[in-house]
Amino acid sequence: MEATGTDDVDKLKTKFISAWNNMKYSWVLKTKTYFSRNSPVLLLGKCYHFKYEDENELLPARSGCTIEDHVIAGNVEEFRKDFISRIWLTYREEFPQIEGSALTTDCGWGCTLRTGQMLLAQGLILHFLGRAWTWPDALNIENSDSESWTSNTVKKFTASFEASLSGERELKTPTISLKEKIERYSDDREMQNEIYHRKIISWFGDSPLAVFGLHQLIEYGKKSGKKAGDWYGPAVVAHILRKAVEEARHPDLKGITIYVAQDCTVYSSDVIDKQCTSMASDNTNDKAVIILVPVRLGGERTNADYLDFVKGILSLEYCVGIIGGKPKQSYYFAGFQDDSLIYMDPHYCQSFVDVSIKDFPLETFHCPSPKKMSFRKMDPSCTIGFYCRNVQDFKRASEEITKMLKISSKEKYPLFTFVNGHSRDYDFTSTTTNEEDLFSEDEKKRIKRFSTEEFVLL
Repeated sequence: MEATGTDDVDKLKTKFISAWNNMKYSWVLKTKTYFSRNSPVLLLGKCYHFKYEDENELLPARSGCTIEDHVIAGNVEEFRKDFISRIWLTYREEFPQIEGSALTTDCGWGCTLRTGQMLLAQGLILHFLGRAWTWPDALNIENSDSESWTSNTVKKFTASFEASLSGERELKTPTISLKEKIERYSDDREMQNEIYHRKIISWFGDSPLAVFGLHQLIEYGKKSGKKAGDWYGPAVVAHILRKAVEEARHPDLKGITIYVAQDCTVYSSDVIDKQCTSMASDNTNDKAVIILVPVRLGGERTNADYLDFVKGILSLEYCVGIIGGKPKQSYYFAGFQDDSLIYMDPHYCQSFVDVSIKDFPLETFHCPSPKKMSFRKMDPSCTIGFYCRNVQDFKRASEEITKMLKISSKEKYPLFTFVNGHSRDYDFTSTTTNEEDLFSEDEKKRIKRFSTEEFVLL
């Protein structure tokens, strides 16, 4: 009886903390992000210029970003549509309870898992839709005004806490039907793109069945000693994402894999082995690969000499973003202007969306406005991601990235390298694992070392 009472107290405590975090991370006031019209903006390999045209033309208030001197022109709308089309994955509340815990929210601890999800989502968008794809409804998303946002948060906190105490969860129903959405698309290609758009988002749903959902990622994290409620660093998340993709059984995901660099080294033969399903010389069965490279951009603080390196990475067409952030907060970096990084922030708590519903709403999975942060505030620990469609694409990418690394590196050695051959040729243990032990002993040691170096997340 005493043990049962203790468990009840722990559950009540967990629910109270979850409700408090839901309020804390939903209390977001609307802020404007300023962009200069004199400098280009880079977003995941695409360049935009906001050029002078009409002094009296103002940026629409709904966009949440403003051009300096209130002047916009050129590719402002194209940039907004491109940015909003990226998949945004944030804290959620009221989702199915995570196995082995009383948690029904990831507020306060899941931000790096969310930024990892965003990077993987971008890789899947490139794989299935291509870099030129944008969501037709992107510009229809509007920001809430600060007053209604704040007052709504107070009501949300009260309802969330009451629901936590009673163990109830309000059922949400979408307000816009899929049929209404589909009628807007003019051809079969757009229809097919929308189907894949929804499918990709559904893979990141907050339920135990979603292949890349929070519940599944936490299960893979247990193999490295992590559990729900722990903080996760960028390197740990890289290995968790690799396991999630390797173990995914969805037929559409058989043509993509993930490779995680070992000690800042990408072994080309190991990558090609993962891409090729047979020893045949033809490329018909090549898999696409997402290459994840955990790195540190300095010691206690980020070294300013690496600014050009980060800019170079985000300028590449192969880049799918950076899992990084600043101390105690993880962000998904997707671009830059001048010395400021453009990012999507997972630290906004939204309600659970049941993605198993055929016409589930998409609006909360797309960020209405970008945020910017000075490079100097960036935490040195991060994971960089690249996407290559096949072996030929990988070889071309490795050459281009190597050139960029040499140009941007002011040190004697580049931040990471591409090496011919296998890791075993350099006396490293192979990363091949079996189903019973999803993380090899070598991986566990590497993850543990990275974990001790990374920042602690709220």
